Amino acid sequence: MRYDFGSDNTAGMAPSALEGLIQANAGFVPSYGADAITARAADQIRQRLDADAEVRFVFSGTAANAIALSMLTYPFEAVLAHNAAHVCTDETGAPGFFGQGVGLIGLPGFSGRIDPLALKAQLTEPEVGHRQPPAALSLTQATEYGAVYTEEELRHLIEPVKACGYGVHMDGARLANAAAAGFDLKDIARLGVDILVFGGAKAGASCVEALVLFDKSLARRLDNRLKQAGQTASKARTLAGPMLGLLESGDWEAGGAHANLMAQRLAAGIATRSPFVLAHPVESNTVFVRMPAEAHQRLKALGWACYQFDDGSVRFVCSWATQKEAVDELIAAIAGLN
Repeated sequence: MRYDFGSDNTAGMAPSALEGLIQANAGFVPSYGADAITARAADQIRQRLDADAEVRFVFSGTAANAIALSMLTYPFEAVLAHNAAHVCTDETGAPGFFGQGVGLIGLPGFSGRIDPLALKAQLTEPEVGHRQPPAALSLTQATEYGAVYTEEELRHLIEPVKACGYGVHMDGARLANAAAAGFDLKDIARLGVDILVFGGAKAGASCVEALVLFDKSLARRLDNRLKQAGQTASKARTLAGPMLGLLESGDWEAGGAHANLMAQRLAAGIATRSPFVLAHPVESNTVFVRMPAEAHQRLKALGWACYQFDDGSVRFVCSWATQKEAVDELIAAIAGLN
């Protein structure tokens, strides 16, 4: 099977991330995050966000998202999120597990963007004692369908939530792709996001994400919370080192830009050379195609790993490692399904 486009998780570590790991591995340093490598990686993130935030490195996006949401809500409350968001569809109830019962309220919206009117309607619902009221908003940038929120779109979602006194979380697993598409990372703190998950794994690092707390009041006993959740690395430098390599080299941004460019190449080829249509605008590194089940099965039989997404379209994902030759091979294979 060819896993080139199955997910951006199927690519390995970028060379600069590997070099960062090798450099971080040398010698002896303090453990549990008290080392210079971890501090440098955290500073790189703060510089990009232009914010004085608490930063911790954890092993997975699921844990980062779920722990973040547990900080913003009580167990008898709920989180508003797009109904296709990772926290709603792919985390096996982790927000409820870490939040000791925290609920999720799914909202509609094209291409993974939350519809502002749907959000407003939910915010104006009367609170009753028989269901979990919302207490936080979770946003995904870029979305599960590859859309990139503009600053204005985010503001129209965040402001009414903040007016209610609720918290805001942002899942940035593909934040590098959003940044490469033109999103200004400095807007995240300015808009009032309380907690960000700054993506590393999909950007070419190892299995690492950064938990970024702009609201430092949430950081009280953060390290105790992470330790209890099994998210405290004794050799923290091995988590931070690959992220540091990506950030100091600029490959975090460059890899995102390359992935986006390959997605545009793939989308253009499918649109002009195949009978199939794109299901969503291609704004970052993912391409969604309306394809009959029979054609999808034929493509998989040819050796291309790809799967049907929640809306019925077939998803293809480009990464820092995607090669132009592989894009052109896939375009030819899809065109041949005609």
